[in-house]
Amino acid sequence: MPITVWPVPAPQPGETMSNAMGLRLVHNLTHPSDLIIDLAEGPQLACAIIAAHRRSHLQAARQGGWGREAATLIVTGWPVDDTASPVAFFGRCHASLVPGGCVAVLLPHGDVVLPVDVIVAARRAGLAYLQHIVAADRPPRPGPHAQLDIHTDVLILTRGAQYPQAEGGGDA
Repeated sequence: MPITVWPVPAPQPGETMSNAMGLRLVHNLTHPSDLIIDLAEGPQLACAIIAAHRRSHLQAARQGGWGREAATLIVTGWPVDDTASPVAFFGRCHASLVPGGCVAVLLPHGDVVLPVDVIVAARRAGLAYLQHIVAADRPPRPGPHAQLDIHTDVLILTRGAQYPQAEGGGDA
């Protein structure tokens, strides 16, 4: 799978993303009037949703549920503050997405095993791995030893028609 680099600032401590990251996610993964479920920490995604004229189940989704209408995009940090297993969490995501909808999972960069664990759990719930985005404070520096200051890995998972819901899915 391709890896894409997004030059966006790092999130503040205790938050899932920067404002620029929120804007990139909303504009790149949704269209006007699409529904977004915001499970991220901090107001950045909510601000991007409002600015882009999208609809959402904002922070209240955490307390009261995700609503009955299927979403085009679900955005979450990792690990999730959920008592369910990762497979059950992704099963709930699967059930809450329109066909072709995406889940964006934002992980702090550094643990090489964590993205694999997330992808395995998502696949067990019927989601497919679509793309890996690395967020860096600035674009790669030119030269023979190009380096990135990566702060966040973003895994894009999708609910495709060819991936039936697997074990652990359903309403969790």
